Amino acid sequence: MIALFLRDLKLSVRAGGGALIGVLFFMTVVAVIPFGVGPDLNLLSRIGPAIVWIGALLAALLGLDRLFQADRDDGSLDLVLMQETPLVLTVFVKCLAHWVATSLPLVIASPLLGLFMNMNEVAIGAVMLTLLVGSPAITFIGAAGAAVAVALPRGGLLVSILVLPLAIPVLIFGVSASYAAVEDPAPFMPPFLFLIAITLFFAVIGPLAAALALRSSSD
Repeated sequence: MIALFLRDLKLSVRAGGGALIGVLFFMTVVAVIPFGVGPDLNLLSRIGPAIVWIGALLAALLGLDRLFQADRDDGSLDLVLMQETPLVLTVFVKCLAHWVATSLPLVIASPLLGLFMNMNEVAIGAVMLTLLVGSPAITFIGAAGAAVAVALPRGGLLVSILVLPLAIPVLIFGVSASYAAVEDPAPFMPPFLFLIAITLFFAVIGPLAAALALRSSSD
C-alpha cells in the first residue's frame, strides 16, 4: 500500500501540472473577487471565508477526472481489479495520494489568500482548519464520480456535475464553521463536528461506490 501511495502521489503531481495548476487556479479565483466586489475591506473580510472555500472547491475539482485515468491508460487498472488486495482499500489509498498531491497544497496556500481577503488571524486559522478537515471529503466524493467516468474519453465535465451537488454539505458546514470562529454568539464546534462526520461518512461511502463502479465498468 505504501508503494501504491507513493506511485499515485508522483502521478498526481506530474499529471496536468498537479498541485501547481490547482494552486494557481485557486489563487486566480480568489484574486478576481475583489475586482467585482470593490475596495470595501470590511466586506471582503466578511465574505472571505466563503470565497476561499468556493475557490478551494473549484480547484479541487480540476484533477478528479484523472484519479483512475492513468491506470486505465497504461492497463494497470485491470491488474488492480484482479489483485487480492480489497479494491476498496486500493481506492482509499489512491484517494489519499490524490488529496496530498492536489488538495493539501490548497490548504497550505489558504492563509496567503486569507490575507489577500483582509481576514484576521482567527478567520484564517479557522478556514485552514476546516479546509484540512473538509477537503478530503471532496476527494472521496470525486473518486466515485471518477470511477463512473473512467471509461469516457472526456469525463471531466461529468465528474464535476456528479461531485458538485454532493459537495454542497461540505461547503455549507465548512463555511459555517469558519464564520462561527469569528462570530462570538455562534458556536464553532457543532458545524465543525458535522464537517468531520461528513468527511468520515464519505471516506467509507466514496471508495465503496468507486470500487463498485470500477467493477461494473470492467464487466
